[in-house]
Amino acid sequence: MSENNNILEKLEGLESRFEEVSLLITDPNVIEDQPRYVKLTKEYKDLGDIMEAKKRYVSCLNSIAEAKDLLANESDPEMKEMAREELSSNENLRPKLEEEIKIALVPKDPEDEKNVQMEIRAGAGGDEAALFAGDLFSMYKRFCESKGWTVSVTNVSEGAVGGFKEIDFAVNGTDVYGTLKYESGVHRVQRVPATETQGRMHTSAATVAVLPEADKFEVNINEGDIKWDTFRSSGAGGQNVNKVESGVRLRYPWKNPNTGETEEILIECTETRDQPKNKERALSRLYTFIHDREHQKYIDDIASRRKSLVSTGDRSAKIRTYNFPQGRVTDHRIGYTTHDLHGFLNGDIQSLIDALVVAENAEKLKENEL
Repeated sequence: MSENNNILEKLEGLESRFEEVSLLITDPNVIEDQPRYVKLTKEYKDLGDIMEAKKRYVSCLNSIAEAKDLLANESDPEMKEMAREELSSNENLRPKLEEEIKIALVPKDPEDEKNVQMEIRAGAGGDEAALFAGDLFSMYKRFCESKGWTVSVTNVSEGAVGGFKEIDFAVNGTDVYGTLKYESGVHRVQRVPATETQGRMHTSAATVAVLPEADKFEVNINEGDIKWDTFRSSGAGGQNVNKVESGVRLRYPWKNPNTGETEEILIECTETRDQPKNKERALSRLYTFIHDREHQKYIDDIASRRKSLVSTGDRSAKIRTYNFPQGRVTDHRIGYTTHDLHGFLNGDIQSLIDALVVAENAEKLKENEL
């Protein structure tokens, strides 16, 4: 029972947040702030799903308690039989509801709801690899269309006999990255190419990279951390320059994203005789300085992430094999196999994605045990 109490305790805390968010999304000031409003409505929906699960869970626990009470105190045989059935039904239901709630309580990856940029590159195997890259693109295009998502090709290099040496495309829709992120890696194909005269089976490969759409780059400065000093300017500029403290100096503790260490940025401005204008210019320089330093890190991080996903195309570093003679697709990460190769290449890949989601959730539950 302690585990039940633990689950309910966590849900109690979320219930107060659900009530708070339900009020916030009706606040005119929040509605005007569209980015915040969109974020809160998403949170409201997610919390609403958890509250519904809680309602079913509490009802299940109450039904178990009532059935046990009937069995202990009821003398009527028919009533006792009904109580046994009710108890059995709800005791079977309880672990399923607990699993559902535990998964819902695991922190979601905020990138799951983003759109994606996908890249397919022909790897080892020459013309056959390019043809296979074309097959993979067709598979993803059909799958995305079945989900109501839009696919836009952004870059393409066609193969000599068909298919693609490489193709880049954007996918827009709902929870796209959370669905397609499992596709990153090396995909291997085993089949007899149409150009093969001896009937020998060839093994080729293509790499797939799935990148979440990058957030717009923004410089975030906590202006409350800025320390301001004023001082009298020196030099030409008339009597006012030396008599009035129009010069400004700011000090800001900036965390260097490359080293993780905090550095003090010092900026002075004495360009005008007006202190507020000098302050404004110093602040602008601070934003420019940090933008230049952090934007490069932002670009480097995106490049690094892409590089880590786009491997060399070595056939041994495979996540999945498409075997044509056997009509088989095997995902090597979870040992999933389907013998509907034709359906799979026609875009019927949801069952495999569901299995990968279950496997990932199982891992998350181990890390976040209640």
